[in-house]
Amino acid sequence: MRSFYRTPDGVAARQGLAVALATSAYGISFGALSVASGLDVWQTCVLSLLMFTGGSQFAFVGVIAAGGVAAAPAAVASSALLGVRNAAYAMRMSPVVGPGGWRRAAATPFTIDESVAVSLAQQTPRARRVGFWVTGVAIWVGWNLTTLAGALLGDVLGDPRAWGLDAAAAAAFLALLWPRVRGRQPLAVAIGAAAVAALLTPWAMPGIPVIAAAGVAVALGWFDPRRPAAPAAHDENGMP
Repeated sequence: MRSFYRTPDGVAARQGLAVALATSAYGISFGALSVASGLDVWQTCVLSLLMFTGGSQFAFVGVIAAGGVAAAPAAVASSALLGVRNAAYAMRMSPVVGPGGWRRAAATPFTIDESVAVSLAQQTPRARRVGFWVTGVAIWVGWNLTTLAGALLGDVLGDPRAWGLDAAAAAAFLALLWPRVRGRQPLAVAIGAAAVAALLTPWAMPGIPVIAAAGVAVALGWFDPRRPAAPAAHDENGMP
């Protein structure tokens, strides 16, 4: 057993379990906040079972907490926008998971930030597969268990403002986002999107600032000054 942990597969499994342990802790915050936002324990657990993407879940309950049931369409739109990145992850992970529709279908719910990051950090194809599956499955199990624990705890605590749970979504999401803000372009996108959301929040319907901020992020990302310019067209004689 000890020799296994020294192999590339063992290293991948160990990294995946470590990441799962750290990430699952956020589930307690999500469960408590979700119940405090008006969802019951079962609704909270179903969100983690089926949606299973931390950023989208925090966005959903955050919008519901601010605007109630009337803000449900904006909550769905906000969480969907944040979940779009998983589609890009799926394309990148397709060769790692391997051929076969059933294999890719089974991998779909586990294609998240952490499983992709651990997988791509490995050196061999087999270790990448091990890292992906161990991380994704371990986080899914841990996240759902801690969601239940947080929901039960939040149901007992009462007023979320007395415990600071009304700010838990923003704090947890910032903790997830901050390690990814590296370099000038990501920092500019983060600042621009945050500024637009802050300006719209006082008067816009809950959820709309998130959608508007996503639009700003896309626009700033599209006009990346570091992107190389398209080559100039040349005629048949090679002249521009």
